[in-house]
Amino acid sequence: MNSLSTMWAQQERFVRDMHAFVREALALGYDAVEVSHSTPEAPFARLLSYPQAPISSVHAPAPLVRDGDGRANSALNLAALDVRERRAAIDATKHSIDLARGAGARFVVVHLGAVGNAMFDAERELRRLYDSGTREGERVEELRAACIRLRQEQAGPWLEAAAKTLAELTAYAAERRIALGIENRLHYHEIPQPEEAAWLLADYAPEVAGYWHDVGHAEVQWRLGLVDRRLWLDTNGARCIGAHLHDVTGLADHRAPGNGDVDWRYIAEGIPPDALRVFEINQSQPAEDVARAIPYLRERGVIA
Repeated sequence: MNSLSTMWAQQERFVRDMHAFVREALALGYDAVEVSHSTPEAPFARLLSYPQAPISSVHAPAPLVRDGDGRANSALNLAALDVRERRAAIDATKHSIDLARGAGARFVVVHLGAVGNAMFDAERELRRLYDSGTREGERVEELRAACIRLRQEQAGPWLEAAAKTLAELTAYAAERRIALGIENRLHYHEIPQPEEAAWLLADYAPEVAGYWHDVGHAEVQWRLGLVDRRLWLDTNGARCIGAHLHDVTGLADHRAPGNGDVDWRYIAEGIPPDALRVFEINQSQPAEDVARAIPYLRERGVIA
């Protein structure tokens, strides 16, 4: 099954009526849609009212909700050491699980939190250097080492909190026959890293909690010299239940496949045939490129 994320639906013509998005997704060659965590309540409700809505998955915490201070529920940390924040994040994810069940979806994609609540300053500088054309050198190596050291020093209690969160969420999701996909993340301080994913998922059957491979996230961390992009699937490929497919230019991801320079060979080799393919393409990509993404990846063996 090839699914199109509602990330692409962040266009005025679709926000007014998500039924139009479903019709266009199907017309472009997709079998289903994934509800992105950027989808607000009203468009989500409208999407669910589509006759026999073909919803493959929900990316938690959907729908998008903001508190009185304007903070989005997607900013809540499922690995937070603050008990109130972690509880709010868990409750938002459980709501996504309930909605997924009601919509007939099989999967809920989960961001399992982070070590702290902000990108490391070392990674921020590393990204600035990359964008300016500096990809190697003494300063780059210092920044990479700083990222690794900071995470090793700080990760312990946040990982423990993430494991507790996962235990609660899997119990809740399993009762509703929803599989959780634990996604690799865009920033180095975020959870999990490849070995952490293997550890976190070891006690669960893949139909309860599996690995979700985001191509763009893995690519960006590799380009920064922080994590080998192949390590994710080498370590967790057997447990992979789904993937977010999008291309990358520089450090900018969520391009339609074919509009970047990702090497898709390791993706074709590493993602199991039965894993759900979700095209997570941003709203700036033209419809013709969204349509062309399917044959593009079919030619490269990523989809059947």
